[in-house]
Order: sequence, then structure tokens, then C-alpha cells
Amino acid sequence: MDWSPLFISLKTSACATVIAFFLGVVAARLAMCLHGKVRAVMDVFLTLPLVLPPTVVGFFLLLIFGWNSPIGRLLREVGIRVIFSWEATVIAATVVAFPLVYRTVRASFEQIDSSMIDAARTLGLSEWTIFLRILLPLSLPGCAAGTILGFTRALGEFGATLMIAGNIPRHTQTIPIAIWSAAEGNDMHAALIWVLLIVAVSFFVILPLNLFGK
Repeated sequence: MDWSPLFISLKTSACATVIAFFLGVVAARLAMCLHGKVRAVMDVFLTLPLVLPPTVVGFFLLLIFGWNSPIGRLLREVGIRVIFSWEATVIAATVVAFPLVYRTVRASFEQIDSSMIDAARTLGLSEWTIFLRILLPLSLPGCAAGTILGFTRALGEFGATLMIAGNIPRHTQTIPIAIWSAAEGNDMHAALIWVLLIVAVSFFVILPLNLFGK
């Protein structure tokens, strides 16, 4: 049995989670600085990948990175190919994992007592220092939870990945795509193995969140 989908999924999910974490933390901090309708519109826009069907997300990614799109042509001129590449699996996984990280981290930021931040500003601390020494340490459990949820979401991504990265064995075939491919080929034994494997990985990734969450 070819185990490459396992390694591709783990590598893709790890890279996507790191990217989604940094983008989610920055977006959550920016959201705290906005108010009113601007913040509401930004929040809806950043949350859309969480509620849209994965195929819709994949379609938008094709429009952005497709060979005939402005970005796709620009990347092709410098020798970078996104569509049907391993990098495409990372992009798709990052897009679908980002909203979970963003919303979880933002909720953690909002639970911090604002009087502490005001007191830090009164004492002359810069916004960067406040972010590093107050917001991040106090929101660490929420950041960890968002990271774990983002990883599991990236691990299970299927629709957007299939549309933008395709089903290329040993290259872009992740575990969900391997399950679909095995089921389409009537190889239910292989499909069951992949199903049990991804369930086991997700279980042991989420378990520490419940055991040590407090």
C-alpha cells in the first residue's frame, strides 16, 4: 500500500497551520482595532471560507491562481506553477483552516480585560509590546485551540484541494483524496484503512486540547 498520502497530508497540514496561525493572529489583532460596520464586513469576509462549500472555495482559488488569471500569468512568467502542484494543496488547506484560527484567537483576545491594556498604554508601553507581552500570553490557550482546530481542518480538506491541486499520486494526493479515489475504484478495503487512519490522527491531535485545555 502506498503511504504517500499520509506524509503529504501531514506535511501540507503542518505548513498550512503555521501560515494560518500567523495570518489569523494578525487578522484578529487588526479586528480589535476596527469598529462598527468596517469590522463586521471584515469579519464576514474572513469567515466565508468556513461556511462556503469547499468546491466554491476551490473555484475562487482557480480564478485567482489559474493559468489565465492575472496572478497566474505573472507567476508563470517567473517560473512558478501553482495549479496542480503541492503548493496548491497548502494554499487550499490554509484558506479553509484560517477562519477557525482567526475566530478562535479573536475570541481569546476579546476575553482579555480591556483595563489591563489601557493600563499598559498609560504606563507608556507600545502597541507592539502590549501585543507580545499581554495579549499573546493571556490568549495562549485560545491560540493553541485555534491551531489544533486549524490543523484538523486542513487535514480533512478535500473539495478545494481536488479542484486546485488535482489527484496526482505521490504529489498532491492527500488522505481525503485517497479515500475518494479508492472508493471510486471500488477498493473499499483501502478506503477503510485511510478513513480509520485519518480518524485516529484527528482524535490524537484533538485529545490534548480536551485533556489540558484548562
